[in-house]
Order: sequence, then structure tokens, then C-alpha cells
Amino acid sequence: MGNPRKSTRSGTRGYAHLVEVDVPVSRVWRALTDPALIRIWSGQEAQIDPREGGLYLLGKRNAGGREAHIDIFDVNRRLRLIYLRDRDSPPSDSAIVDDFLLDVRKGEGTTSLRLLGSGVSDAPAWDKHYVRLRMAWERFLARIKVTVERPPPVKKPRVEPKDPPLPGLDY
Repeated sequence: MGNPRKSTRSGTRGYAHLVEVDVPVSRVWRALTDPALIRIWSGQEAQIDPREGGLYLLGKRNAGGREAHIDIFDVNRRLRLIYLRDRDSPPSDSAIVDDFLLDVRKGEGTTSLRLLGSGVSDAPAWDKHYVRLRMAWERFLARIKVTVERPPPVKKPRVEPKDPPLPGLDY
């Protein structure tokens, strides 16, 4: 016998993730704001207008991408995203917010990257969406760590071998 779900909270839920990254804070900041690096750790297209009031788009706009308004853009310290209404999401009266906080830890060589997500409705229709968001960011933060601590090697241009001279025709 199921009782109607009662909420003891404000009607929303959130998530928190923390990862320690062994690089200077500027490299972690760049991983969050440089579309080329975002493509590496997310595997998705990215479009960023890097400024307060700018756009942060992860994925393709009309194909399941997440579009956000950049509310706070404090270089090397804080990036807060307020997500715009997604037509595929269940109805909700709250705005979903991701707040990235960067702190220098253990000297200048280590950065603490903290993500505080909030505003996800606690209605049952949002359960799967909430789990997807929370798990996706957990994986993405781990991939950011790997991307900036061990960047992929620079690929040298492939040089095509020249055809060897033909005997008698090597002039």
C-alpha cells in the first residue's frame, strides 16, 4: 500500500561531488570553460560564451544537449550555471543549478574542484533524471581529473613514405 509521497524538504534535491586534481587551478578552470577540452572529457560538442551572462551548452541544442545561463563567472574560482528549461524534462517549478567551486589545496599544485548541484525536483517523475544528472557529473569530474593530470599526447603529423625509386628509373 503506497502512501502519497510526502516531502520533508523544500521540494527539491541536489548532489555534491568533490575531486582533488593535481594541477594548478588555472588548468582545471580551463577544462571547465574551453570547448576543446570540454569535448575531450565529456565526449560531446560544447559551445561557451565565457562571461557572466553568457551561454554554456553541452551537447547539441536540439539533440538532448543541456543549455545553461552563466550566472557567476569568477575566473579560477567559481562557475555557476542555471539550466534553461529542457522540453524533454518533466514539469518543475524550480531551476536546476550547478555551482563549480575551485580552491587551491596543499600548495599551488593541487586544486579542489567541488560541484554543488541543486534545484532538481523531488517529484517521482524526476527520479531517473536526477540519478542520470548525479551519475553523469560524477563520471565527468573523474574524466576532468584524468584529462588535466594526464593530457593526451600530441599526435605528430603522419608522414607518408615516399615511393622508393624504381631501378633504372631513379633520375
